[in-house]
Amino acid sequence: MSNKINLIGMTLQELEEFVLSIKMPKFRAKQIADWIYIKNVSAIDEFKNFSLKDRDILNQHCIIKKLAPSKFVESTDGTKKYLFVLDLWKSIEVAYIPESKRNTLCLSSQVGCRMGCQFCMTDKQSLQRSLTTAEIINQILSLPEKNVITNLVFMGMGEPLDNYDAVIKALEIITSPWGFNISPHKVTLSTVGLIPNLKRFLNESSCNLALSVHNPISDERASFMPIERGYKVKDVMEVIKNYEWPNWRKFSVEYILFKDLNDDRKHINALVKLLHGMRVKVNLISYHEIPGESFKGVDDQKMEWFRDQLKLKGLQVTIRKSRGQDIDAACGLLSTKENK
Repeated sequence: MSNKINLIGMTLQELEEFVLSIKMPKFRAKQIADWIYIKNVSAIDEFKNFSLKDRDILNQHCIIKKLAPSKFVESTDGTKKYLFVLDLWKSIEVAYIPESKRNTLCLSSQVGCRMGCQFCMTDKQSLQRSLTTAEIINQILSLPEKNVITNLVFMGMGEPLDNYDAVIKALEIITSPWGFNISPHKVTLSTVGLIPNLKRFLNESSCNLALSVHNPISDERASFMPIERGYKVKDVMEVIKNYEWPNWRKFSVEYILFKDLNDDRKHINALVKLLHGMRVKVNLISYHEIPGESFKGVDDQKMEWFRDQLKLKGLQVTIRKSRGQDIDAACGLLSTKENK
């Protein structure tokens, strides 16, 4: 069983190469993709348009290996959090966020993270390993809400651009007509700014981009986001500015407000300067405190003041509503601490 190929996570090109290798016609690849990604079957014997002989051949060489969630909790606001146990002591969490006009799934790309952002619970696990494409796609296939998901965001555990090859394959499956057929306009990848893979993502994908800034002043950002020492936010922004953005592709900036750290007028001015001339939306996010760290969030009045000052400077700004905080599913809280 362990030597068999898992069909989940394979792109159409990979499926075509595979069926040809076992002496099946090329068109079978698209049929397999349809059964797995669109019809969401769980066994090769459910491929009704395959002959019994072809199903037997497939069963000899491959499997459909799904992993069901091990635990599920629901917030008072309707947000749901699912725990997937991948292997011994290695787990991930994903969050499903229903709203009146859309249903968003927050996907994970790694077990833990190595970016070192001090305000994030995921980083407290360090990086245990990156997910395979199959494990990323399984987060969608294995949820009961699979057929009502309208939006996907890579904002769960891990840094997506630190697991680039697996993530870019997952994005192809998610957005292709032979896959989940979700519009790239409805898919967003969030990053702290790994420049080499950011350049690849901009050129190899059509999905939206969100950049975690959290402080526009370099030395201050570096004090709690170590990525700034390797890839300065101003250099990341230059890469983004130099990309020729089509009108439909969206770019946003994520900005968690911390009390007395990034919330005064000098930060407003620096952020306006950093984003000058760009078509961008700024998402202001409440900080959710985590054990062992001294960071504090701001009150609603300060959040609204910061928003209004940015708007006066001509920026498009929203305050992101916090969801799932009571089940540790809100921004920065995903982890698998209970599984240790």
